Amino acid sequence: MNVNQERIKQLQQEMKAAGMDMYLVPTADFHQSEYVGTYFKVRAWLSGFSGSAGTLLVTADKAYLWTDGRYFIQAAKQLEDTGVVLMKMGEEGVPTVEEFLEEQLPENGCLGCDGRTIHVAEGKAFEEMLAKKNGILKCDKDLGGKIWTDRPEMSREPVYLLDIKYTGKSREEKIEAVREEMKKAGANTHIISSLDDIVWLLNIRGNDIMYNPVVLSYVMITMDKVYFYVQEEAVSEEVRGELEKAGIEICPYFAVYEDVKGLKASDKVLLEDICTNYTLYKAIPEQTEVVFEANPAAIMKGNKNQTEMENIRIAHIKDAKAMCRFIYWLKQNVGSGEVTEYSAAEKSLEFRKEDPDCLDLSFETICAYGPNAAMCHYAPTETQYAKVEPKGFFLIDSGGQYWQGTTDITRTIAVGELTQEQKEHFTLVLQGHIRLAMAKFQYGCSGANLDPLVRGPLWERGLDFNHGTGHGVGYLLNVHEGPQNINWRMRANGRRGNMTPFEEGMLTSNEPGLYLEGKYGIRTENLLLCRKAEKNGYGQFMEFENVTWVPYEREAILPEMLTKAERQWLNEYHKRVYEIVGPMLDEKERAWLLEATAEI
Repeated sequence: MNVNQERIKQLQQEMKAAGMDMYLVPTADFHQSEYVGTYFKVRAWLSGFSGSAGTLLVTADKAYLWTDGRYFIQAAKQLEDTGVVLMKMGEEGVPTVEEFLEEQLPENGCLGCDGRTIHVAEGKAFEEMLAKKNGILKCDKDLGGKIWTDRPEMSREPVYLLDIKYTGKSREEKIEAVREEMKKAGANTHIISSLDDIVWLLNIRGNDIMYNPVVLSYVMITMDKVYFYVQEEAVSEEVRGELEKAGIEICPYFAVYEDVKGLKASDKVLLEDICTNYTLYKAIPEQTEVVFEANPAAIMKGNKNQTEMENIRIAHIKDAKAMCRFIYWLKQNVGSGEVTEYSAAEKSLEFRKEDPDCLDLSFETICAYGPNAAMCHYAPTETQYAKVEPKGFFLIDSGGQYWQGTTDITRTIAVGELTQEQKEHFTLVLQGHIRLAMAKFQYGCSGANLDPLVRGPLWERGLDFNHGTGHGVGYLLNVHEGPQNINWRMRANGRRGNMTPFEEGMLTSNEPGLYLEGKYGIRTENLLLCRKAEKNGYGQFMEFENVTWVPYEREAILPEMLTKAERQWLNEYHKRVYEIVGPMLDEKERAWLLEATAEI
């Protein structure tokens, strides 16, 4: 019996003692964050699967792990010999967690979980399903945490302030704008649990989740007060003073659970059901009316203002310099036999950190050679990595956190001779990428409308990729941000971001790919700013502005597969790359870039 089997066995014993038939362990922290700090990685500790998305369900004698297509290959490897059954979300014949529970939970059964790690919509759905079976939901037990005896402490990294030259708006202006939206909803109280919304609203940042500069906290806004629930040792006197000037009162982190119990019948509370944990919601008195709407801050945050947009352009020029230097370094050194996936990842960080405005990475660097690149979110470690050979493809997906914004870029690089198949597949992915970059569309179009543009070249060949085409990106914030995304199908997290219309100022990734298990993976990613185009009798048209300036791999492109318009776009893009980045490079790097951006 391996360590994960032993841990799950312990959990099953705790379940039995608590009278639970099944126990649910999602990935989330108490704020429904996509990525979580080490304290909250209970699912990974129990199952052995380390991916950022997944739900573990433990029964009296078995365990099941649901994850999405980004992690199928990785999960299969990490769950081997653990006894945990992999449930491939979205695959034919694979039930959802909810469907599985409805079918397998016995009559009069009990489902357990830590109610702070499921959101309101999930909790209500579970209650409704259990009512049909005369069952109950016990959500007051953190059983995973109980058996994790050496669990790390909850992070309490220092909070720091973000200057208005980066934010474009003061915290007072943002709070007032949120209150205006509260009035429209008829609410006099607004509870915010989502960490990125909170730090955006208060013009602060932190480091409580690796690569995501957020602060573990809650906010409650009334019409005359703002309560900031945070681990007080994380707030310096300087930060406290600036927040108090804006009428923000600092309160203990866990006090929010007691404070909401004091809400009155005359209060009307605005909260977002998929961003607020179920335990916090259940603490609100029954007689207090709750309005479920999207956090106003989330929508405002997604539409970058003019100051943020200008800073974002600067951040991406800084990032382009680092990435161009990295690609040149890789091509010069791969023949030495000394380059590994891990050393390449470290080198890319080194180039970024040469800029004094780079604070950190925006996510764990994905450096993958050959078959490893077929695992979408594969990342090497100091002890587990592959050597990069001078043949085939090398994929790097990486990004930085700068004072001027957040970057995210993927390039698939030829490190040696390529096959005809590899070139065809690379060109198909590039075609879809270019089609989105060139898109002009009516206001009101969403990611669901635009996704077929990208997938078209692959679909015509009977090919596809099992992840979204694009996600929103924050400003010195989470690299994955809503409300928008580009995906033709709805994913299981409850958000309908693929139906959110594109607005001016939305920063979104453009990242089609293709993955052949055991062979190679290809992905090409730029970030796009949505902007208004012309307005005429047909309506308001929208378009995208590229902010990423790094060459595509010319050696991998088959020009005859591209249309005349696609070739023209590509050549104009490469011309701009050289104009922008060339002057920042040394003589040898500049000579390489001139060749890398030559006309096709």
